[in-house]
Amino acid sequence: MKKLLNTLYITTQGSYLHKERETIVIKNGDDKIGQLPAINVEHIMCFGQISVSPFLMGFCGESGIGLSFYTEYGKFLARVQGPQTGNVLLRRSQYRIADDETKANDIAKIFVAAKIANARTVLMREMRNHGENPAIKSAVLRLNDSLSNCAKSERVAQTMGIEGEAAANYFGVFNELLRGSGFEFNGRVRRPPTDPVNALLSFIYALLTSECASALQGVGLDPYVGFLHQDRPGRLSLALDLLEEFRAPIADRLVLTLINRKQLQLKDFVQEGSGATRLTDDARKTVLMAYQERKQDEITHPFLNEKMAIGLLPHYQALLLARHLRGDTAYYPPYLLK
Repeated sequence: MKKLLNTLYITTQGSYLHKERETIVIKNGDDKIGQLPAINVEHIMCFGQISVSPFLMGFCGESGIGLSFYTEYGKFLARVQGPQTGNVLLRRSQYRIADDETKANDIAKIFVAAKIANARTVLMREMRNHGENPAIKSAVLRLNDSLSNCAKSERVAQTMGIEGEAAANYFGVFNELLRGSGFEFNGRVRRPPTDPVNALLSFIYALLTSECASALQGVGLDPYVGFLHQDRPGRLSLALDLLEEFRAPIADRLVLTLINRKQLQLKDFVQEGSGATRLTDDARKTVLMAYQERKQDEITHPFLNEKMAIGLLPHYQALLLARHLRGDTAYYPPYLLK
């Protein structure tokens, strides 16, 4: 079984990372603030003004260590990609299916159905734990309709429309899940997020997207060629496809935990002159620590029936997707929250 390795989050501005033998060294000015064996690291995420030596970049590419760069606000900038691994026949199969409208839509429908089902489960858990709520109950019924419509969809554009409608219904009641915290959510706003809840959602989605991309590349798939999301230069389309089934069970639930347990306060967010809202440096560290702890939680995979850390889900789902694209399985089994 694959071992869950460490993700290194670098948030101290002005830090410099370099390779020293088989270790990764983190310095700030003349001060060494960390050194750890590279063999224990799976991903390095750099936020803001962080410098990395060319030799460490090359080492990460050769060793399969993910290295990605973000703004201080969590907006993705770039990632270092080493030689593509895996069987070229697998990627050719991926490209052929992506170019076939019917086959691409068959896979796209699975991603969207899993996203809707997991969002519905989050809402139903809320009612089970905190009592009936007419608005949430109505949203659940509409999500049921979206699931039925998704199964009947015949084109990718139609499937994407169903996904958008379901997301609007889900986020339309997301504010009902925020309890007595002073936070308000009036709908999903991106590029840039203009309120604390949207800033938090966008930040965690960006983290998950990067991990999905690394997982896909690790099994030999091209993270830039998807089935649901259209190809665009620089867009991690397949990573965004895979992200869909993880949004509600991993990202959204973590956002609710951080807010409802008062691990974050309104003072932990700053609004820029442009209207964009971002996390403070300390709040970002709080989120990253909580995210890393969440990845350590153990679950039983509903399809594989194996116990694993939540942080390994992108890797195992990428493996299952690769098996389907190779023709080893009749369908792709998504992750469904129980």
